[in-house]
Amino acid sequence: MSSQDIPEENLPAEQDAHGAVSVADEQDPFADPGLPPHEHRVQDIDERAAKRSERVVAFLFTLSMLLTVGFIASYVAIPADKSIFVFPIGHISALNFALGLTLGGALFTIGAGAVHWARTLMSDVEIADERHAIEAPPEVKAKVLADFKQGAKESALGRRKLIRNTMFGALALFPLSGVMLLRDLGPLPGTKLRHTLWSKGKLLVNMNTNLPLRPSDVAVGSLTFAKPEGLEETDEEFQTEIAKAALMIVRLQPDNIKDKRELEWAHEGIVAFSKICTHVGCPISLYEQQTHHVLCPCHQSTFDLSDGARVIFGPAGHALPQLRIGVSDEGYLEALGDFEEPVGPAFWERG
Repeated sequence: MSSQDIPEENLPAEQDAHGAVSVADEQDPFADPGLPPHEHRVQDIDERAAKRSERVVAFLFTLSMLLTVGFIASYVAIPADKSIFVFPIGHISALNFALGLTLGGALFTIGAGAVHWARTLMSDVEIADERHAIEAPPEVKAKVLADFKQGAKESALGRRKLIRNTMFGALALFPLSGVMLLRDLGPLPGTKLRHTLWSKGKLLVNMNTNLPLRPSDVAVGSLTFAKPEGLEETDEEFQTEIAKAALMIVRLQPDNIKDKRELEWAHEGIVAFSKICTHVGCPISLYEQQTHHVLCPCHQSTFDLSDGARVIFGPAGHALPQLRIGVSDEGYLEALGDFEEPVGPAFWERG
């Protein structure tokens, strides 16, 4: 249907830059119809309705404050290992569930309060403004400032003190959630990275049999993995401690040991080195009997166990730490102290 088939009074109108309305013609059948008449909201004409909207917004901001307090309380009070059943998800961490629920609720209620405030109480009059150059002349700057002041006035922020105070309270309290998360940055590790469970008198326990090792249990050319006496897989800190204390036990002919200190720290050719690769901390498990080399399966770092476990290939930065060992009065292999340097990958203050 062309514009000629439409009655003139039903044709869309075009609003020029000054707000005047003109009828579309044959040369411009798709003219901008202009803005519809402004319809007042119930809050604009009924102060009781405005008060109800004000209380709704204040309630949402207050609820955000309560949820933020709940986030902090959950972070402090709920144990990290506690789980709950939530249908239909199943068993989940109670701490994670509480933190997610309270943090998400605090954010949602701030947003919902702001949206409800804008839609029901702030001015909704549509204003058409002309485009202008990027560099604003002084009169435009003055107009922007005047518009800002007018907008601030129409927002009723000064008159609606209940909304203003609760909004400021919600926005001021909410960042405390992020501050509480800084708690996970501590406590500082101190010297934990420099020490393991090994100490003088700790027996070397076979990882497979869970029994203390005797020198006779380690054959020439064999590779055995050991852990400190008293460390059990059921312990809560087992993974953390074994990642630092895991040992490789190898028996060499004393004449094949090239490094003097390695020979002094061995017992009858039995040497004990850290199992943790000094590149990125992978467990070393591949042993070549003829060359006395061990290979890390992650990035192929290779260490010579007959020469102080020095690096002969790959990206590892330094040799494997050696544990000084001896024999107890009962005839079991025992540690004579801890490693003299941190195990695993290097860190900025290694020593």
